[in-house]
Amino acid sequence: MPPLDPQLRAALAAAGGRAREVLTPEGLTAWQERDAAARPRPSLDRLRDGGRFAVEELRVPRADGAGEVTLVSARPAGAGPELPLLYYLHGGGMVTGNAWSVLPRLLRGWALPLGLAVVSVEYRLAPGTRFPGAVEDCYAGLVRVADQAGALGVDPRRMVIGGKSAGGGLAAALALLARDRGGPTAIGQLLLSPMLDDRGDTFSSHQLAGHDTWDRTSNATAWQALLGDRYGAADLSPYAAPARATDLSGLPPAYVDVGSAETFRDEAVGYANAIWQAGGEAELHVWPGACHGFDTLAPQAALTGDAHEARTRWLRRVLRR
Repeated sequence: MPPLDPQLRAALAAAGGRAREVLTPEGLTAWQERDAAARPRPSLDRLRDGGRFAVEELRVPRADGAGEVTLVSARPAGAGPELPLLYYLHGGGMVTGNAWSVLPRLLRGWALPLGLAVVSVEYRLAPGTRFPGAVEDCYAGLVRVADQAGALGVDPRRMVIGGKSAGGGLAAALALLARDRGGPTAIGQLLLSPMLDDRGDTFSSHQLAGHDTWDRTSNATAWQALLGDRYGAADLSPYAAPARATDLSGLPPAYVDVGSAETFRDEAVGYANAIWQAGGEAELHVWPGACHGFDTLAPQAALTGDAHEARTRWLRRVLRR
């Protein structure tokens, strides 16, 4: 397998067996319970950080009539109207995570230095809700944000869809869905280690089995939870697994990054390549020696700093167009 970056290897060793724990169908409920305990939702007051940020929750009716989607809207306090917007979808393998816990890092890392607003989406998780529940939640929220951009103080002409891991896959799916439905147009899609392909047949998926922090067994468990009896279907919708898409034309410019020692490496590289082949724009970064979630595992590592700088440069460049 590709060698790990020395700082990441040290961080993995310090984390012990937890870092490479494998998700199985039998262990899914316990996995979700542990994640909820380890990643609690910060209160709105905590997110406001002593008045540095304006934060509110919005609720949007779901398209299927099953209640409402919660959106957490945040922006630097006192910022002017018509801020650019990062519409963000959290990670967690489609089975864990929440819209609140990702915000502190997004607000410090991007909202303040770039002067942008962030909307984080609390989409429904599998297996409680299977496809297409999550992507439809994300689409309903995007439509509402675009429709109410003035009231929210954001510029609907400068929206970037983004996400990490499962959220990166959802962001790619949302870009496809918005294109095909004639929905709100984003100016970019920020795809960080995106979860794109349910089939698990890439070289990296096999190469990193038992080694990556999210390996093919965990990935298969998550896809099965999301898709149920549609898992592996020949005609699976690209809105579930964007790597299934046969037409990647007409999409917003993409930023795709992934680690060289990561299960998702080859599907991410393949997706960027397919965008280029369709005549689109993609910026691809493969971080040498990086495993899945390396920036969370080792926030002080040099590679993490380089990745953050590259993502920030792309965001700044896209927002200035």
